This record gives sequence, structure tokens and C-alpha cells, in this order.
Amino acid sequence: MMVPELGEIFELKAELNSDKKEKKKEAVKKVIASMTVGKDVSALFPDVVNCMQTDNLELKKLVYLYLMNYAKSQPDMAIMAVNTFVKDCEDPNPLIRALAVRTMGCIRVDKITEYLCEPLRKCLKDEDPYVRKTAAVCVAKLHDINAQLVEDQGFLDTLKDLISDSNPMVVANAVAALSEIAESHPSSNLLDLNPQSINKLLTALNECTEWGQIFILDCLANYTPKDDREAQSICERVTPRLSHANSAVVLSAVKVLMKFMEMLSKDLDYYGTLLKKLAPPLVTLLSAEPELQYVALRNINLIVQKRPEILKHEMKVFFVKYNDPIYVKLEKLDIMIRLASQANIAQVLAELKEYATEVDVDFVRKAVRAIGRCAIKVEQSAERCVSTLLDLIQTKVNYVVQEAIVVIKDIFRKYPNKYESVIATLCENLDSLDEPEARAAMIWIVGEYAERIDNADELLESFLEGFHDESTQVQLQLLTAIVKLFLKKPTETQELVQQVLSLATQDSDNPDLRDRGYIYWRLLSTDPVAAKEVVLAEKPLISEETDLIEPTLLDELICYIGTLASVYHKPPSAFVEGGRGVVHKSLPPRTASSESTESPETAPAGAPSGEQPDVIPAQGDLLGDLLNLDLGPPVSGPPLATSSVQMGAVDLLGGGLDSLIGGPNFVTPPAATVPANLGAPMGSGLSDLFDLTSGVGTLSGSYVAPKAIWLPAMKAKGLEILGTFTRQVGSISMDLQLTNKALQVMTDFAIQFNRNSFGLAPAAPLQVHAPLSPNQTVEISLPLNTVGSVMKMEPLNNLQVAVKNNIDVFYFSTLYPLHILFVEDGKMDRQIFLATWKDIPNENEAQFQIRDCPLNAEAVSSRLQSSNIFTVAKRNVEGQDMLYQSLKLTNGIWVLAELRIQPGNPNFMLSLKCRAPEVSQHVYQAYETILKN
Repeated sequence: MMVPELGEIFELKAELNSDKKEKKKEAVKKVIASMTVGKDVSALFPDVVNCMQTDNLELKKLVYLYLMNYAKSQPDMAIMAVNTFVKDCEDPNPLIRALAVRTMGCIRVDKITEYLCEPLRKCLKDEDPYVRKTAAVCVAKLHDINAQLVEDQGFLDTLKDLISDSNPMVVANAVAALSEIAESHPSSNLLDLNPQSINKLLTALNECTEWGQIFILDCLANYTPKDDREAQSICERVTPRLSHANSAVVLSAVKVLMKFMEMLSKDLDYYGTLLKKLAPPLVTLLSAEPELQYVALRNINLIVQKRPEILKHEMKVFFVKYNDPIYVKLEKLDIMIRLASQANIAQVLAELKEYATEVDVDFVRKAVRAIGRCAIKVEQSAERCVSTLLDLIQTKVNYVVQEAIVVIKDIFRKYPNKYESVIATLCENLDSLDEPEARAAMIWIVGEYAERIDNADELLESFLEGFHDESTQVQLQLLTAIVKLFLKKPTETQELVQQVLSLATQDSDNPDLRDRGYIYWRLLSTDPVAAKEVVLAEKPLISEETDLIEPTLLDELICYIGTLASVYHKPPSAFVEGGRGVVHKSLPPRTASSESTESPETAPAGAPSGEQPDVIPAQGDLLGDLLNLDLGPPVSGPPLATSSVQMGAVDLLGGGLDSLIGGPNFVTPPAATVPANLGAPMGSGLSDLFDLTSGVGTLSGSYVAPKAIWLPAMKAKGLEILGTFTRQVGSISMDLQLTNKALQVMTDFAIQFNRNSFGLAPAAPLQVHAPLSPNQTVEISLPLNTVGSVMKMEPLNNLQVAVKNNIDVFYFSTLYPLHILFVEDGKMDRQIFLATWKDIPNENEAQFQIRDCPLNAEAVSSRLQSSNIFTVAKRNVEGQDMLYQSLKLTNGIWVLAELRIQPGNPNFMLSLKCRAPEVSQHVYQAYETILKN
């Protein structure tokens, strides 16, 4: 901080104490100016505070500004100003009363807060609405400093009364204040909304300022109407907001309507009218300046995924203008593809071909990709898309050619045996490819269609020369392509396959490449027929939209339209830091009057309605990297079936390939690099996983949440599933209750999980012994293990499940509580605990507050122990009980905790340290759940 000259302070001091009003005012202005540029003028605190005793509003504002800035660093001095506040709160001029209240709220000094309660109480009941609306916001600020005080003083009840105020601005500010307080205390149920209070909010909505309208609309969005009639009447009264000039008001109104439309039946005339009314305001948002357009486009992207019918006739608005900034162009392109259909595909392709000749490289790449995505999405246009891509390849522009090859690979996957005639043209451009993705795509094409390319071996050999300089993606593709080629033309390519296998296994230090190399080597040497079945297997067709947001996340993001979450396309919990619990929002359930058959939104993307897919559709692009969470080695791997051939002891390529090649001159891989005991289970088998030996697991088991509805009958053709998770003596299970609410008998039940963050998977089939008759309910406990495939989910504890019966396959997702993964040997030795705590970097420490828990330290410790959170040590520091605790997850991640308990105070402080910090939020939720139930 800059320190002003001593003389300067001295002069200002003299001017501040001058008798002339004008001189005083000028002096305060100078002080504020110095403060603004960062000079330290706190020495003048008493002199500036003396200037508060004035009737001049402008001077008062300046003094209050100074006060807000320095009260924190000079709390003892700030108390001097309290009397003036109290006096100003009774000033005849409402502007001064409001100014005093506003400043009081901004002074975050504990000592002063209790003096402010009386003036604040008077202002909340002031006859002037301007003062009341300012006081309402002050309550929220005060609550942030000292929540207990606000509750004791009864300010929250006064705030609730202000919702019925006659002045719309007071109503809006009261709603804003209550919403803010409710956000930091999700369990408090402050905004107890009912049809009467909703009616008052809707009445105030028409007359507030734009910010007031946003507060009220956001509050309405959190309300769940009791039936579709009420939802419709709210929608009717919110619709006029769509024509507001402020884009934030429009987006808030869209959010409310999108949320309540869930409850309206699609057969209603009103539903159709509402769809028509939603399009024009969204289109209007696109005529704003680019930054606003971008926010609007990100929101429209979500809306189009949820209800494409809203904008299906508005394709033209999303055509790119030459002067759009690149970020707007890319977003528009994305939405164009989402809206592409048979009706408008000709227009879209003409546009995209135009874009592919632009100058902006990123944009051109995305446009070429878009042509490929259109081909995959609209089958009738595939022919035109392929010929358009071939025209673009003829331009010989390097990056255009590379992108075109990448998308043509996908088109081959989608429409096998249709467009392979273009392979020759692709091969001509082989030398110009320098990007890993394009090289990998080309190699895949050569390997996959080797029997149609005469010189496939030469082409692949040309890539082998610089094998070690290639990226991993290309090396893996090349290995697979050469093995495919070998299986198709064994006699000619034997040397080539040996060369690539030895490059991959002996000369490479990339574990993925070596593993794949060894697997191919063993497959080829022990069972060539099996190798053929594995490597040349039929590939599943790729689904249309590969980048759709996963349905539960999409529903949550729709509830956050018009906020940062809708721009990031991530739930707030993914980017909001701090101990405030972020509440997960979700759309209201459809009411009974809406269609009973499965609505198109709930049908899984990419599953053709006729055939039943036997796996869960991939979530987006599988969220990028499967293991981008730093998961340690699994506690225990799946016991591999001991093969009849003990791999280490056998000449690996002896005889197995001779029949295929017709000669025994094949080199064996070096025995040293082959793991000898492939047959033995990894880790020490299941007994270690379930920890049956240690006997620590208490029989009471950890806390079990009551069963919740996971799959409503309406979405699953009459099958209703309720469920919860339990952990007892080391075994995890999913307790299900299946009810048949259909008119036909249900049989042939099966269950499958998608890959998830902790590898949860069913340990046994779903056993429903007798057919499930109509109106019959059956309870099943499905044992789970944690040796399934791992993929980081969003949120971390999301589990996507597919349940099949004789009628159909149904998908749902649920969040499992993390404490079912806390293992029984999670108690860390004291010394190791200390060393580990020091070793984990401080930025990995997360702090949380557990509120309203009446237990003492003993009770807390024993309750947590029954859920496998172990107290390593306990000490008493200045009257506070400090519990040091450890827990271990099934995948080997340790979490260390420090729990501070002040006797008599129901709020505990929890500090968590972990090498994988993304786990902390969920561990905190486990603490909350276990301690409060």
C-alpha cells in the first residue's frame, strides 16, 4: 500500500476540521480519492467520522464510503460511528435512513453487529418502501456475518412477512434476501412457498424493476406446483416476461417455463402454444452484442437438447455471419447440427460447404466435422455429405483434408459397405497427413478394409518407419491395423506383424502399447481362431449424437438456465468452491395426466426402438479420459480364470501360428518380459476386498438411507423401482423393490451398470425367482463389488443403470452415498497419519461446516466408526474436542479428517485432506448423512 506524505495527511486533517462546510466536503473528496488509488488514509479515521454529523446527503455518502472501507481494519474506531447510525436511522429523510441501513450491512465487524439490531428492526417496519427494501437486503448481509444473531432477533420472520408487502420492490428484495440465506442453509426451508405466496409473487412480478423480476422468477423456478393446472396458470402469468427488454429477465422466464412444461401433458393445446411462444424471444436474444449472443447460444444449446421442437423452424437464425466472433460461430455451428433434420438438410449442407472455404482454421475444421455429423444424423443426406467431403478433399488444403478423413472414418462405421469406393481417393492423400488424429483415422481405414486395398501392407509399412516418433494414438492404431491385415492376409505380412509386435512390446515403454502388443501376441500364438473373432469382430454402429449431455445432468442444467452453470454446461458443484452446500436441482416429475407411454426424451439416445441394446449407451464421448481421476490401484482385481496353458512356461508362438502361416519360422517373444503367473488373482482375491478376516466390521453396518424412487412406473412402462444402498460386514448391496404397475406379467429381469468412478458392478445376476404379476411387489438385495470398469463420472457418485425385462430396457441414474465405499481396514496408524497429513499439499485441504448436530464427541466418534470412519486420535485444545479421523475407499484412496467440536455448539468444523480432492465434497456429504440420521 502506498503511504501518503506526512504533510499531506496533516493538511487533510486541518481541512477536515475546518468550520466551512464546502472546505470539509472538498477534504473528504480528497480523502476518498487517495483511498481509491490505494493510499493508506486510515490515520484520518476520527476526523472523517466527525464529519458524519451533517445534513448534506452528498457528504454523508462520502463519509459512509470511507467507513465501509476502513471499519474492518479499525473496528474499535468504527464503534464511534454507531451512535450516528442509530440517529440516522430515525432521520426524517428516507434517503438518509436507507443510506444508514445500507452502510450498516456493509460493515462486517462482529463487535458492531449487535448495536445494529434495533435500528434494523425499525427500518424493516419503516413506512417508506425504499427504506424497507434496503433493510431486507441488510438482513441477508447480517446473516452472513452472524447467522445466530439474525435468527435469535426474529429477523427471518420479519423478512417472510415482507413477502406480503404492498410494494413490489420490497417483495423482490425480501425474496432475494431469503433465497440467499436459504442457499447457504439448504436444510432450513425458509422460502416456504405455497399457492398463496406464489400468487403474491406473481402479482409483484409485473411491477418490479428488472432485477426484482429476476429475483422473483428465480424463486418461482424453485417451486414445485401441486398439479398441471397450477403449473399452467403460473406459466400463463410468466409468459409476458418473455417480451422484456433485458435478456436476463427473458432467460429467467424461459427457465421457469422450461421447468413447468415438464408437468404439462403434450396433448394440451396450451403446450403447443407455449412452444410457439418460446421461439421468438430466444431468436431476439441473437440480435444482441456478441458476448450476450454467446451466453444466449450456450443456453439455447441446452434448450435444443431438451426440446428441439421449440426452434426446429428457426434454422436460419443460426447461420453464421461473416463478422461474428469465432466463439459465436462455433456455438452456432453446434446448434445447426442439433437442429439438422431431413426437412432442412439441403440448406444446412450448402451453408457448411460455404464455411469450409473460410479463412479461420478452427472454424473450417469444425465445419468439416459438422458435415460428417450431419451424414451420421440424417441418413438420407449421407450420400450428399460424402460427395461434399470428397469435393473438399480435392481442394488439397491440408487441414481440410485431415478433418475430412477423420469424419469419413465415422461415416464408414455408421453405414458399412456403402461408401468404401472412396478409399482410393483417401489413400492418395496419405503423405499430407501430419496430425495424429488424421493419421490414426487413415490407418484404421487401411486396416479395416485391407482386403480391398491391394497395397495395404506397403501403406502400413510406410508408417512403421518412424514408429517411435508417432503419438500413442497412432501407435495403437498401427498395431491393431497390422494385426488385422495379418489375419486377413497371413502369408504376405508375417514379417510385418513380427516387426510391429517387437516394436510395441520390447522397444516401447508405453504400458498401454506393451499390454496391447502382448495380448495380440498371446492371442495369435495360442488360438488364431479366437484372435480372428476378437480382432475382426463386427463393430457396433455408432450412435447419432455423440456429444449429448447426459440426461440427468441436462435436467439439472435446465434448472440453472441464465446462470454461469448454463454457460459452462457444468453443475454448480463442479466449479463453486467453499463450504456452502450446493443443492442439486432437478426438474419436477411429469404429472399423471401426461403420456403414460415412454416419452421420446426418456428413450436412450442411439438405441433404435426396434432392437434392445444390451449395453448402456455411452455417456457423451465417455467423458474423455477414463481414468482422469488419480485413482490408486484397486484394492483387489477380478480373479482371472486360470488358463489351462501356464503362459510363462510355454513357447508362446510354438505351433499355434504354424497352421495359419505354414512355417515354423516365427520368433517367440522374450520370456523374461512375460508375467509368469497370469493365472493368479491380482491382489489377494475377494477375501481381502470383503475383509472377512479382520473382524473389525461391526454387524450393525453403516447408515442406510430409506428407499427412494429411482425409476417411476410412468417412465418404465409400468415397472416401478425403489432402492437404496447398504454396506454390512464388508459387503455392499443394492436393495431394490420392484413393483409391477402394468397390466401384463413381467419376467426375464436383468441388470447392468455403466462404467462409474469406483468400478461398482453387480456381483451376481438380478434374481427375480417368480414372474412378477400385475400389482405385485418383490424385494431383492443385489450384491455389488468394486471390480468393474472405472470411468470418472459427473458428479463423482453418479451411477447409470440399465434394467431389462420381457417388455423393454429401461435406463435411470442415481447417486450412491460415498460411505458404502468406506472399507473396514480404514484405520491409519497415528505416526503414518501425522506424516501423511503433512505430506498432502495444503491446497488439497477442504473445509466444511456441519450444522445443527446435537451429539458430543464420544457419540460422534462411535456413530462414525459404525460407518468405517475411524478416530485415530483425540485431543482437547482450549475446550474444543479435536477428533483426527481416517477412512479408506475401496479403490485405495485415503481421506484424512480433523473434526472440531465445541461442547454446547451444535456446529462442527470439518477439515478434509486427500490426494484426490474431488472426493472431499462427497465425503463431507457422507459425514452430514451419517451424523444427522
